[in-house]
Amino acid sequence: MHLKENAPSVASHGRTVIGFNWIGGREVEGDLPSFDSRSPIDTRDTVGIFPECGERDVEKAARAAAAAFPAWSATPAPLRGALVGRIGEGLARHKDKLAAIITREVGKPPREAQAEVQEAIDLCAYYQGEGRRLHGQTIPSELPDRAITTYRRPLGVVAVMAGGAFPLSTPAARVIPAILCGNTVVWKASEDAPTTAYLLARCMMDAGLPPGVVNILNGKGRTGCGKHVVAGLDKGFYQKFCFSGATAVGKLVAEAAGRNLLVPSLELSGKNPLLVMPGCDLEAAVQGALWGAFGTAGQRRTSVGNILVHQDLYPAFREAFLAATDALPIGNPITHPEVFFGPMLNARFTKAFEAHWAMGQEDGAALVRGGARITEDNRTARVLGPVVKGHFVEPCVWEGVTPEMKLFQTEILGPTVNLCRVEDLDQALAWANATPYGFSAALYAEDRRTIERFKREVRAGLVFINASTSGTEAHVPYGGAGWSGNGSREAGAWALESYTRWQAVMDDTSGSHRVAQLDTAHHLRHTYDPSHWDKL
Repeated sequence: MHLKENAPSVASHGRTVIGFNWIGGREVEGDLPSFDSRSPIDTRDTVGIFPECGERDVEKAARAAAAAFPAWSATPAPLRGALVGRIGEGLARHKDKLAAIITREVGKPPREAQAEVQEAIDLCAYYQGEGRRLHGQTIPSELPDRAITTYRRPLGVVAVMAGGAFPLSTPAARVIPAILCGNTVVWKASEDAPTTAYLLARCMMDAGLPPGVVNILNGKGRTGCGKHVVAGLDKGFYQKFCFSGATAVGKLVAEAAGRNLLVPSLELSGKNPLLVMPGCDLEAAVQGALWGAFGTAGQRRTSVGNILVHQDLYPAFREAFLAATDALPIGNPITHPEVFFGPMLNARFTKAFEAHWAMGQEDGAALVRGGARITEDNRTARVLGPVVKGHFVEPCVWEGVTPEMKLFQTEILGPTVNLCRVEDLDQALAWANATPYGFSAALYAEDRRTIERFKREVRAGLVFINASTSGTEAHVPYGGAGWSGNGSREAGAWALESYTRWQAVMDDTSGSHRVAQLDTAHHLRHTYDPSHWDKL
């Protein structure tokens, strides 16, 4: 691993990692000039320097993965699981350093960065065990002297593309089960977090992962390396494609996969509802809404978009939520690790976030909090640490938002949320299901009939009761409905369906040619004396 000194003004943040692509077990340069991974906390901080990949680099990675597949797929699954376990041990050994890089590279407060590394560790621990549980079945045959068994078989080369909001846990949730199942991987790392990806690669190297099993490429998304990775679908490079990101891009991936008869795994956008109903613990609902709306600066796919509050509770909830929003400590997570959220992920996200201010005003919604970048001129006592060199914005709260508004329907990555007054549970459920998305949904209530109806009727892949819309676990099926995904699930045993194909084997030991249905003794029936029920 190569390091260099950072700029003197940010030397205290840490050194700069000189990174590489990882292809065929070797650290290699790309075909194009390198790019800097700069911290959104302070853009003077160069976290890493990485090569930009072009079309030839993608082909090299795909060929390396294909070449490694026969030997890796033939490795016994318990041994693949043991290697996954060693990757997790490496993550645990270096947890603090990895978390510090995540904080620098994507702007998460340290406690969130630590939690993300722990999630990746948990994934490795879980899938290590699955190496001894890739069960098939034995099935009875309708013919004698025939045994039928089923097996999980690996697919081949798996392409992985994921955004930078969760730069370690999101790709790990694809890469780890993929290799556990015997596949090899081409992973295009997020351009916003290449250093985190590179350090995961180093953990894989330390664990002894064979060359070519995982190959990592760096570069831009839609206009750079990512474009060439997606184009590899039509070139026959992969047998599986996993994408985490915006629904618009996911549709393009799905089209290309469909042309090639592949079923992609898609984790896409969300506009997630949080319902607050009578009888709930109001303080718990406020805290859950704060976490869902503003955790990770609102840049999760599971962030709360619309808070649907029963009219009887609306005045009290509004007052408490706005007061809590005003009290949130925000700002620089390096100098002040206690902040609730830090900066936006990058300048592009910041610009898109700023655009939603005009959207809400055009809709006729009322902006009751926020609406500006944080500067030295408008900062308040709750803004902690240096912020003028980063991508920091105020938390936004909108009021008077209804389903016909763009603000209600559009996913906005950033610390913004809509307060919506509803008359009753019927209207709350109708509004909860009024967007095309269905990633996550939450309800705060105590009445069991309300809870059961919500679980039954809300259209979402993840459902939380008296908890916020974010915060699942490594062994829980993760994914959305509607425009939030295509039914695929990551994490837990459910992910195995994404990375294996079922094979049925019929082993006939009769010594003669037989065909089920044709040679089955369907006429088999013994006859007895008549029962004479009519004379009973």
